[in-house]
Amino acid sequence: MLASYFRKPQRLVVGLMSGTSLDGVDAAIVRIEGQGLDTKVELVHYTAVPYDDTLREKLKELCSLDRSNVAMVCGMNFYLGRIFAEAVWLAAAEAGLPMDEIDLVSSHGQTVWHIPEADPSEWHQVRSTLQIGDLSVIAKHTGKPVVGDYRTADMAVGGQGAPLVPYADFILFRDADKGRITQNIGGIGNCTAIPAGGLPEDVIAFDTGPGNMLIDEAVYQLSGGAKSYDDGGAWAARGRADDSLVDRMLSHPYFTLKPVKTTGREMFGKPYAAEWIGEARRLGLADADIVATFTAFTARSIAAGYRDFVFPACRADEVIVSGGGAHNRTLLRMLAELLPEQRVLTSDAFGISGDAKEAIAFALFANNFLHGIPNQLPSATGASRPAVMGKLALPE
Repeated sequence: MLASYFRKPQRLVVGLMSGTSLDGVDAAIVRIEGQGLDTKVELVHYTAVPYDDTLREKLKELCSLDRSNVAMVCGMNFYLGRIFAEAVWLAAAEAGLPMDEIDLVSSHGQTVWHIPEADPSEWHQVRSTLQIGDLSVIAKHTGKPVVGDYRTADMAVGGQGAPLVPYADFILFRDADKGRITQNIGGIGNCTAIPAGGLPEDVIAFDTGPGNMLIDEAVYQLSGGAKSYDDGGAWAARGRADDSLVDRMLSHPYFTLKPVKTTGREMFGKPYAAEWIGEARRLGLADADIVATFTAFTARSIAAGYRDFVFPACRADEVIVSGGGAHNRTLLRMLAELLPEQRVLTSDAFGISGDAKEAIAFALFANNFLHGIPNQLPSATGASRPAVMGKLALPE
């Protein structure tokens, strides 16, 4: 089975991504040629399978110490495996491709908990991470070899297990003459700064903080569950951000930490959003003002991250935005106003779908895994050395 993979000059790999926004699973069918830093990729087809409200809220429970339990984690691990497998079948069907033509599947999985730094007060709370959506379930339900569970290998060599996409960003967006920052805005925001003509070890990458996570939670709560996100940033556009409240939100200690650093729902999840929604209510902010304030918080946290940790070391000519936040016109406008010396663009302008980019990245990671080639950047994750991330599940 795998022998035929290596005989082909080009392979079709399905990359699956389900991120911290908990909005669904992205499936990208990618044509891949080569391996390592010289890999060539072409997006053949992309589809998104949204989670319904019931599943999304159950996953939020799963990501909460107060409401999760081991039985829920165990069951959801297999349930999501089936959901991910269905996404592979759907992507192939929409692309008009028989499953026989798919060579490999790559799954990021669904992160339910991430501990980038050990808790010295709890001997068992060592640096660790957990992504669910069982690989064997996906393999058996698709009939394809599946690579996944990437982050653990990086953590095993001293990294934080994130951010991983900078490796793909370097392949896709490096430029001999222009310094670039790629900014993904999913549930969490993360950036990759690539100096003009830079090498992999020159890359600066870190999580900038909440991306859509707080905005989405505010929209969900303020709409009484009728909406799960601010479509196009329209709700925020009708409001006015409370700058003093944003200042207070930016006083969170995460923002002064130096890279390497990562974060997630453990720090900026539903309880954090509820705290600040309550404070905004106490101040008498209208619903639109609250959404505008949370949107400004995301924009300002991104710009502050660049100012403090990127611009002193790296010239940036362009900021290339991807992820769900790239559709939020209000957020992009705010970001452009905060970064007058950089051109703020979306990855679609470079021929890379902003919705599909992370799924494309994980397809690339699986290809490197099968070739035994490292697929992360220690400069981004803090790992002591390059590592081949991933585990393989076979369909037999």
